[in-house]
Amino acid sequence: MFSVTLITVGKLKEKFYLAASEEYAKRLGGYCKFKLIELVEVRLPEDPNPTEIAAGLSKEAELIEANVPKNAWFCVLTPEGRELSSEDLAEKLRQVKNAGKSAVCFLIGSSFGIDPRIKRMADFRLSFGPMTFPHHLMRVMALEQIYRAETIQAGTKYHK
Repeated sequence: MFSVTLITVGKLKEKFYLAASEEYAKRLGGYCKFKLIELVEVRLPEDPNPTEIAAGLSKEAELIEANVPKNAWFCVLTPEGRELSSEDLAEKLRQVKNAGKSAVCFLIGSSFGIDPRIKRMADFRLSFGPMTFPHHLMRVMALEQIYRAETIQAGTKYHK
């Protein structure tokens, strides 16, 4: 069975985000083996300087590298990535499967972003547009779009 991992830096606290995320994770179970990995966000001072931010992102990068599944197609969600429609994301995942990959891994970084070395190791950089979204909401949005992509591939009526 195809495996989908979502790595997030930071944990959900708000019950409504948690409920929505759990619902999409449950739905995904009908299409793939889904795994969520929540990594701890490095604590920074109240008003961190660029050096402190870079050091924090570097520490987070070590945790991310240790958790990306071996041989998985790796996609980071980042504003400077490529925007795709839901159909294009479904096609991208279909291409990954057809290329013989049995696993994909998506990453949502911390509130300060993603270390450049992690972006360089990605197979694909995906953007949900130039707007800024809270990381907790981004998790729900990413899970919904991954679920939608799987339903598009399966030909169900979820995507209208």
